[in-house]
Parts: sequence; C-alpha cells; structure tokens
Amino acid sequence: MKTPFRDRVELFTNKDVLKDHYEPEEILERDEEIDQYANALQDVVDGWEPDNVFVYGKTGVGKTAVTRYMMDALEYEAEERDGVDDVVSVEVNCHHHPSSYQAAIALVNELRADTDRDPLTTGLSTSDVLNALFDEIEAREGTVLIVLDEIDNLGDDDMLLYQLPRAKTNGNISDSQVAVVGISNDYTFRNDLSPKVQDTLCEREIKFPPYDANELVTILTDRAERGLRGDVLDDGVIPQCAALAARDRGSARQAIDLLREAVNVAVEDGREVVSEEDVDTAVERVERGRIKDSIKDLTTHGQYVLLAVTQMSVSGETPARAKELYEVYEEVAAEYAAEPLSQRSVHDHLNDLSMLGFLRQHDRNYGRGGGQFFEYELDVDAEMVREAMADEAE
Repeated sequence: MKTPFRDRVELFTNKDVLKDHYEPEEILERDEEIDQYANALQDVVDGWEPDNVFVYGKTGVGKTAVTRYMMDALEYEAEERDGVDDVVSVEVNCHHHPSSYQAAIALVNELRADTDRDPLTTGLSTSDVLNALFDEIEAREGTVLIVLDEIDNLGDDDMLLYQLPRAKTNGNISDSQVAVVGISNDYTFRNDLSPKVQDTLCEREIKFPPYDANELVTILTDRAERGLRGDVLDDGVIPQCAALAARDRGSARQAIDLLREAVNVAVEDGREVVSEEDVDTAVERVERGRIKDSIKDLTTHGQYVLLAVTQMSVSGETPARAKELYEVYEEVAAEYAAEPLSQRSVHDHLNDLSMLGFLRQHDRNYGRGGGQFFEYELDVDAEMVREAMADEAE
C-alpha cells in the first residue's frame, strides 16, 4: 500500500519534552514561589492543621506545575518524618467540573480511584455527595489537600469552598484534616465569593508573576537540551522565542510552543538547522492554536454568541447591533438544542468577547435622531471559529 508518510530529518530526541503535558522533574526560575509554598505548607510536616492556599497568575507561568511538584514533595516529606500523619493530595480541574456539585463528585471519584468502592454518578442529592466526600477524607486518617485547578470556573457557586474548610468544625470529619489549594488565572476571583466564605477560607496567597525573557531563556535552554539534538538551533532562536513570549504574556507555555513549532517548520522543510525565520513562521501557527484553545475555553453560550457573529460576518452582515445578533444567536442555540439566554445576557457575552479580543466593538452615536449604540464585528479568523466549534462538537 502506498502511504503519504515519508522519512524525515530528525531534529527531536524527545518531542514530549516540548509538549503541554510534560512535567519537569526540576522546576526552574520559580525558587521564590516554591519558598512561599513551602512556608504555607510547613505546618503539615510539623504536624499541625494546614492552611488553605490560593495561587494566582496568568496562564503558562508555572502555577499548576509548581503545585504538583509541591504536593509530591509534601507527600514525600511526610513519609520521611516520624510522627507525621499521611498526606494525600487530590486534584480536580474546575474547567471540566464547573460547579461545586460536579467538583465534589469528581473529588470523591479521585479519592476512590485506588479503592474497590464504586464511583459516584450524578443524580444524588448535594448532601449525599458531600457526605460521600467527607467519608473519603475521613477514611484517610491524615491530611488531605484538595487541589482545585482553574477554581474561578466555579464562579459564585462557593458551596464547596464553604463546606471543606469548616468540615472539622461542623463535625463532618474528626480523624483527618483537610485544606483547599485553589489555582486561578483571575486575581479578583476571591472578591466574587460571599463574605462568609472569604472569612472561612483564611487562605495564604501566592502570586506567580509573568516570566521575563532571561527566565524564559533558561527554561527553553533546558527543554532544548532534553528534547533536541545539540546542533540544530541557530544562536538566535531561543532568545527570539523568549523575547516574543516575554513581550506578549510572559508565558513559558507560549515560549515552548514557539520553539517546538519552529523546529517543526524546519523538519517539514527537510532542513537540519532551525533559523530565526522559522520562529517567525511558528508565531502565526501558535497564535492560531492559541485562539482556537481560547474559543474552546469560552462558556457554551459564549461560543454560541461568537458563532452567531461569525455567521453574520461570513454573510457580510457585520458590523451588527446586539438586537440583530440576538436573532441569529437564537437560531444557533436552537441548532444545538439549547435554551437561549436573555438579550441582556447575550449583550454581556458580546462585551466579554470584545474584551477578550474575539470581537471589535464600535460605538455609534447618531445624536438625538439616531441614538447611541454599539455594533460588533469579528476580529479573528472566521474559519478558526468554525474549526474550534467543530472540534468541540466531536
């Protein structure tokens, strides 16, 4: 059988090192944050009740990687020290479980993963799910750290954040201790919590700043040594990737993506050396991927609103007013068998999409006769929106 595959020049020695899922054994350029984390968790290894910890920072600045590193280090330290109770950490991503109820079920099932107990399913009452979660925590007879990544996806549904820190006070557990580790891209997330939850959490905060160019050079050099042949990069490639990422968002993920894609460009062209021109090509590829990922991160109805604007854009009907877009949005929601939101909610989504850079907003003022209003048009590639929505539907 004739296939489209071919022998390629091989520049990678371990491509996984340059992928999002790779977790380095050593965390680089985050010594200060690791020290803050260690101080926040020191009570655990000293045998005291742990503090809740909230970790803030933009995407790609090492929050989740450092948190997992610290959880592993904490569990190891607890095993090594005499007289310290067992430490268990369990992680749930709230992007996939965007309510306290769903997150609680996911936590129970994570804690049951190494037991013979059946996983929970939806349909139980909230109190039953919480009781099951408390039972699993209590069964550990030690310290349980609940890691809630992308915790801001819970919004103002703060039931879980109220119940977990009060579990011992309320008599839900007695032989174990529990603390919450929240990870968020949103520095203002705490402000959306109810006052009683804010008072209950009493958390320690750790803020992760964006990486600067020098820090990104260190990280990229390490990844290149682990994942690439030693002679494949022009001298300017790593500094260019680092400078571009530092100037944009200070994201290590973005810098690593740029390096990986630059190498891919050279491999596809059959060249054995990666040039700075390859980085220029990689910028466009990574930007397209970032936009598609951002579209997938929108709420369901945020995607429907964006798709409505996209359809009107393709038909040449934009810029358009919110009330015109709402009619198309209703049709899109119907296609997905979803109940449409109110016009006011859709207007809020339009504003959010404008702030996120998906839409361009025009302020129209026609005086007393015509009034003042906003019009919206697409500010990203229409085909990218369609591709992202098609991927979500699969």
